[in-house]
Amino acid sequence: MDSPVEIPYQSFIKIDRNSEVSIYMQISNQLINAIQRGFLPFGTKLPGTRALSQILEVHRNTIVSVYDELFAQGWVESLPNKGTFVIGKDQDKPLEIKNFEKRHLENYPKKTGFSFKMSNILDNPFEYSNCEYIFNDGIPDIRLTQIDQHSRIYSSILKRKAHKIGQYNQDGSEFFKQNLSKYLNLSRGLPISKNNLLITRSTEMSIYIVSEILLSAGDTVLVGELSYFSVNMIFQKAGVKIQSIPIDSEGINVEEVRKLCEKQKIRMLYLTPHHHYPTTVTLSAQRRLELLNLATEFGFIILEDDYDYDFHYEKSPILPLASADTNGMVVYIGSFGKSLAPGFRTGFIVAPENLMIEMRKYLGIIDRQGDVLMEHVLGEMIAEGEINRYLKKSLKIYQERRDHFSLLLEEYLGKLIDFQKPSGGLAIWSEWKIPINLMQLSRECAKNNVFIPKTLLYQNKNLTAMRLGFGNLNFEEMDKSVDIFSKTVKMIS
Repeated sequence: MDSPVEIPYQSFIKIDRNSEVSIYMQISNQLINAIQRGFLPFGTKLPGTRALSQILEVHRNTIVSVYDELFAQGWVESLPNKGTFVIGKDQDKPLEIKNFEKRHLENYPKKTGFSFKMSNILDNPFEYSNCEYIFNDGIPDIRLTQIDQHSRIYSSILKRKAHKIGQYNQDGSEFFKQNLSKYLNLSRGLPISKNNLLITRSTEMSIYIVSEILLSAGDTVLVGELSYFSVNMIFQKAGVKIQSIPIDSEGINVEEVRKLCEKQKIRMLYLTPHHHYPTTVTLSAQRRLELLNLATEFGFIILEDDYDYDFHYEKSPILPLASADTNGMVVYIGSFGKSLAPGFRTGFIVAPENLMIEMRKYLGIIDRQGDVLMEHVLGEMIAEGEINRYLKKSLKIYQERRDHFSLLLEEYLGKLIDFQKPSGGLAIWSEWKIPINLMQLSRECAKNNVFIPKTLLYQNKNLTAMRLGFGNLNFEEMDKSVDIFSKTVKMIS
């Protein structure tokens, strides 16, 4: 066997002196990894403790501890007057140590050695860009968040109350659920207690849990003719049949829902009634009552997604369907803290207690640890009225941005598109009056530093439309991006 000093130990043993893992364990783990992968084959003689300590520039006692650890785990044996050797089965074709540099530990396998199921249903539909200006889906501006203030609250609670919060569990923070239930009662008219709440990480996680419990392969789920693509992906993964219902200026067409119910069994209706995604129209009060009656008559579930309830401007928002549900037909999902910094946001599900018991089982599998400390922070923000003060301040800014963005679209593109200034939300739905290739428009805009993701483009033989988010842009950014956008439109049309 080659001399142990010829093995380039420094090439595969990297020591991080700032790591919380002790140095001797770092070295031990990396030597074990080298043995497992055949780079130190059976019979390889390891350097003496003094020699290896000089190679790795550590104290000799550290290497003594390393060898003790390897011996204790059964990776090496020590032979009197001979040295320390790797234990293992002899290989048919032992690895040539002199070729080690070509096969060092960074050569991780490119592919698995086994087969597995692959699906294109869950392919990431989102695009990213380094363009300076971005029209997004209606996402809040993180620059408006008071991160320093949020961090101080978090730090204060960590010092004062961390020992009182208790162990992590899938039930989440009782303090947060108690305060959130009161908040939803006052702000959204939901007559619930903390026992009707499940805290999740996001809207998508909420819908995934609901789908796992309430849907089976072959079930029929109704969605709007234009609907949220991410949710549709989750439904498709569940193996259900998705049927679309027309949308007009009053929201989803209830008569079409009834016609389908009379012909076949419907398991669920998914809708975003406050501001329909993506068109932003509000479901009328009359249709809300009709849908509740239909759900009771035909026994289908209404999955109500109130993704942007907090963002309303001129008047009070229409209360959720769940607030008027007396027969337990509505499962309500929403988000809390959407206008806060990303780490301070959370999702939730509201449902009757018997369903909540089953949902907690699923949450215990996919998110058992949770984030009770962060939930406690959010609970305190509700209890102290901080969330209301922040929303009031941010809503004023977003309303000003909506008004300015609407004026710009009217000035630059008023003859080319139709749009209505939305009563809430952070995006404007625009339909084109002229024939235009939206994918080409997106590509040309990107060349001029304006990014329009393909998920905002809606084009078929009957419709050419876009959903343009304005919440992330200040006035100056709006002026420049709309100017570039309009010039690009005129160039290609």
